[in-house]
Amino acid sequence: MKHFRFKSPIASVLRSALCIGLMSVGSLQALQAQEKFTYMTNWYAQAEHGGFYQAVATGIYKKYGLDVTVKMGGPQVNIIQLMAADQADCVMGSSDLQMIQVREGGVPVTTLAAVFQKDPQVLIAHDDVKKFEDLKGKTILIASSANRGYWPWLKAKFGFTDSQTRPYTFNIQPFVADKNVAQQGYLTSEPYAIQKAGVKANTLMFSDHGYPAYATTITCMDKTIQARSKAVESFVKASMEGLKSYLADPAPGNVLIKKDNPNMSDDQLAYSVAKLKEMGMVTGGDAAKLGIGIMTDVRAKASYDFLVSAKLIDPAKVDIAKSYNLSFIKDSKVMP
Repeated sequence: MKHFRFKSPIASVLRSALCIGLMSVGSLQALQAQEKFTYMTNWYAQAEHGGFYQAVATGIYKKYGLDVTVKMGGPQVNIIQLMAADQADCVMGSSDLQMIQVREGGVPVTTLAAVFQKDPQVLIAHDDVKKFEDLKGKTILIASSANRGYWPWLKAKFGFTDSQTRPYTFNIQPFVADKNVAQQGYLTSEPYAIQKAGVKANTLMFSDHGYPAYATTITCMDKTIQARSKAVESFVKASMEGLKSYLADPAPGNVLIKKDNPNMSDDQLAYSVAKLKEMGMVTGGDAAKLGIGIMTDVRAKASYDFLVSAKLIDPAKVDIAKSYNLSFIKDSKVMP
């Protein structure tokens, strides 16, 4: 039997149309293969979230078959509530400590990875304060959430008292106006604003003194991990690749950060990225040998034990083994 061949001009047109049609179907199938996935951050878009935006901007998520939407959080956004209502697949926990407490509160969440090997939470003091011990007797501005996190640790470690504290309103002016005041901050954020205000200050990091918390987590509902394990695995791996890419060249991710948060300046982004690198926030610690985003059983237990000792959780209500699932990040192995 002879093979039928298109020879006439009309046949050629038909053949071209057929090929275009087949290509269109293929493109449609490829598009349909992208599984939708939503990740919600814990604050306005910033360099600390850069790896996730970078993975969107550079197509890393698509490479893993995911169509990812990064939703921006903020001070009035309850990301846990939204995730529980299926408005997000996974969220960015401020710390693993926070997420253990969420689980104790009855929301079945599990932490899978941590972007920061050290918690970027700091106290910022005027330049006469050289160490934490120098803050005794000074006024310290902290947010109410600190009472469920680092403040009990600071009290136990350095002998601070509740009478020293005043509310932190996420405004640096009270600090700028009073040399007897210290305030909470994030390593990559408030120190920059205070520097721009022309005030000399020292930044004191909790993690340098044994504060156990990881920060900037990937935390998901148990049901999502069970029902969409492949997508979750891909999201974790791709996000770590996004982080590595962002630290190498943050420009693509920064475009999307500024689109979500127009108030974010290039100078602030550059300062934050430089601090992340300088302090080894993403690539230091265990991540240097085990991969970006890594968490270990030893550190997880240290966080859990702190919460128990500070009476911030009831161990009868939350099983440490259920608050973490480290298999996803152990298999990721994205090396710095």
